[in-house]
Amino acid sequence: MSSRHLFPLDAGHGAAQFWLRLAETAAAWLEGQGLAARDAVLLLPFAQHLAPARRAWMQLSRWQPRIETTHSLAAALGPTPLPQAQQISFDAAIDGLAARDLLQSQSWAQALRARDARAFDLAVQRLVETAHAWARAAAQRSPQARELLWQQARLALQSTGPGGLERALALVALEWAAADTRVPPTDALFDLRPSAWLHLQCGGPDPLAEALLERAEAVGLPCLRLCADLALDQVFAASPPLGPLEQALCEDFEDLAQSSAAAVLGHLQAGRSPVALIAQDRVLIRRVRALLERQELGIADETGWTLATTPPAAQLMALLRTARGQASLDEWLAFLKCALAARLRDAAGSGALTALEARCRARGWSAPAAVRADLLSPASARLWQAARQCLQPLSAGAASRSLADWLAALKEVLQLLGAEALIEAQDAGEALLDALWLRRSPWPDSAHEAVLQQAQLSMADFLAWVDASLEAAQYVPPPLGEVVVMITPLARAMLRPFGAVVLPGADAQTLGPVPAGPALLGDTLARELGLPRIEDKRAALALTFAQLLRAPALTLLRCRSKGSEPLAASPLLERLALALQAAGHEPIAAWQDRRERLSLQPQPLQRAQAHAEGRLPAALSASAVESLRNCPYQFFARVLLGLREQAELEAEADKRDYGSWLHAVLHQFHQQRLLPTLDDGDEALLQRAAIEQMQVLGLSAAEFLPFSAGFARFVPRYLQWLREQESAGVHYAAGELEREVMPYADGGAVLQDLRLRGRLDRVDVSSGTRLLVDYKTGSVAGLKAKVADPAEDTQLAVYAALMQGAAEPAGPPGLEALYLALDDAKGIAAVPHPDVSDSAELLLWGLKNDLLALHGGAPLPALGEGMACAYCEMRGLCRRDDWAGAAL
Repeated sequence: MSSRHLFPLDAGHGAAQFWLRLAETAAAWLEGQGLAARDAVLLLPFAQHLAPARRAWMQLSRWQPRIETTHSLAAALGPTPLPQAQQISFDAAIDGLAARDLLQSQSWAQALRARDARAFDLAVQRLVETAHAWARAAAQRSPQARELLWQQARLALQSTGPGGLERALALVALEWAAADTRVPPTDALFDLRPSAWLHLQCGGPDPLAEALLERAEAVGLPCLRLCADLALDQVFAASPPLGPLEQALCEDFEDLAQSSAAAVLGHLQAGRSPVALIAQDRVLIRRVRALLERQELGIADETGWTLATTPPAAQLMALLRTARGQASLDEWLAFLKCALAARLRDAAGSGALTALEARCRARGWSAPAAVRADLLSPASARLWQAARQCLQPLSAGAASRSLADWLAALKEVLQLLGAEALIEAQDAGEALLDALWLRRSPWPDSAHEAVLQQAQLSMADFLAWVDASLEAAQYVPPPLGEVVVMITPLARAMLRPFGAVVLPGADAQTLGPVPAGPALLGDTLARELGLPRIEDKRAALALTFAQLLRAPALTLLRCRSKGSEPLAASPLLERLALALQAAGHEPIAAWQDRRERLSLQPQPLQRAQAHAEGRLPAALSASAVESLRNCPYQFFARVLLGLREQAELEAEADKRDYGSWLHAVLHQFHQQRLLPTLDDGDEALLQRAAIEQMQVLGLSAAEFLPFSAGFARFVPRYLQWLREQESAGVHYAAGELEREVMPYADGGAVLQDLRLRGRLDRVDVSSGTRLLVDYKTGSVAGLKAKVADPAEDTQLAVYAALMQGAAEPAGPPGLEALYLALDDAKGIAAVPHPDVSDSAELLLWGLKNDLLALHGGAPLPALGEGMACAYCEMRGLCRRDDWAGAAL
């Protein structure tokens, strides 16, 4: 005996009245059939429905049936059998290691791993997700239908399944799931004989409940099917919306977050409590939650976030990345700054970490192996040595260990650091320790114990396992205070007595797409085996969305665009609008933004300028002089204030490293050519200098490979140019010359002690002339533009001023200067600076006037012109980008 009852959308079946109507309908049916209510079972979709359903039955003052979900009822009938070794545990990280061992026994999988390690890892991932899908599908069938599923699946994979690797993986996943001899706990439901089965369908069919009712009907048990599903396209055919239905169109992410928070507050102020905030985009919801927490509201979050995004997880991953053999110095410093290293910092003393980082940046150390304890301060050396010793259990020993050994080593490191208590004291800390089996032991003979003891992992594998475990685990923070806002997924908002619902992200990218099934099981195979298809998931999403219309008020919000890409409304919103139109109702109303608007007076920003009256630097370099000429404010920040960007601790070589290396190579090459006893040829000498300077500068040959390849083309070009110079009577005299002069020694008290200093790349001599050579790795065109107006070229003019009156190298009185382009595509090219002595004299005269004006209090404005701003590290200080008409 089977009956069906539908619950339409009308004033009597809104979210607040639904459960009482359900209880009345079910009680009337039981009485009409002469069935004992206390012996009947009512199955509901979600555990969140149990409390409102039981409260509704209490209002009837009658015996109530047993109100459960399929899973809560199965759990009450007996314990869930534990997974044994090689059985599916539904722990993705543990099953991933078991699947890897399973695949390694297959010859074709061994060949795949040898050929492409990444493809093998992806195959393991696909195998796990497919095996989970098979196991879940089997558990939703009756015991009699389960074996039929395995037979149909084997036939389908052999005849119409994917080809090659995909078919093999799907078959392995199928047999892995089919080999599980455990009886699903829900099988006990099929043996129950209540007086009647009652089932509420909401959000689409429930395969397990349908199988259970079909079995009950076959043996003659009375069944009542209660259906609350609403067809979205005809949802308003019988009645208008139950309450306010509104939508908001926001400009961007921040406007969407603020509008969502304002909508929640508006419903609370109108007395609609609690408010359901539908979580679809976790980044957006975290921002909305942060805005609502400022109002000190009681918020409960049923979705939480992945454990990997919590602070203790970030700290633990920083520790593990540091323990790797290939960890960078940046990773070491990041670990030493995190909370887990607090004991190390305290033991080393205040300022030890700051001094360590400063020394590493000053020395240009980019790898832990480059750090020399003898060049550190005593406190920094203690910190560095203590950190390396504490991480030794993870970094030392065999390259491959069992997962249990890795976890034991990690626990030992945490104990040495005193960090286990620090993790436990943080939010999500206890969940993290449990997820990684650091506070508990697996059950004897379980799948978890087998994997922990048998899986052999490298350090990289262990790091990947920890990351996967943290990504798979969820952290749900406990609610604080009286809950007035409930953050919940769309499906769990159905039929719950909320005062209002706020759904941010009602666009086509957020509300509409459904998760695809396992990649190895396409829609064709799913249709053949009765597995969920994409169209089934879309239909279920529409039914779920329609249930929100039972709420007393519904606010839908979406963005106009995402960056520069326009965002269309969700297809569900369009179907909702068409349903309203077809029934002759008013369209969805526009949300009324009741946020308080502030009127702000514009405050135009002027260009920054500084005053340094009475202040002058003790010394100037060529770059400092160029800063003064390019942008006085840049000079003020760099030279007078001494502000500097911290040097990056990068292991990868860049163009700057190449320039420094090439300067050092050429200096060594020319210095060694001056030695009278050297018999090596020029090419061999230059190549040897290249290798030696790479070692001196600590440059990795692998990372420097692109520049080394360019150097192979440079060598013959440079030697050809050098021979031409020497044939013309121009010879190398000296290089890397440190020079310092006092150009205004007799210019009065203000400037008499000012020093001009610099380092000259190279000085050549010929008959009657000294030639200043400055190496450049830029383009010839840029250098020619630089000297097009000699009075504007600062660098060579400063170098010429440094050479005036210099005693070394001895040579003729004449002076010339040029830039030497070393890596131009057309070869070595010289770009001379004409009349450099006149330019130096003019520069010193102008510089004197500028310095006197600066000392007298003249402003140092930010000019903000041309390339002076493009790569200026002071751009944020002068707020260049906030000026009217600022360059992008």
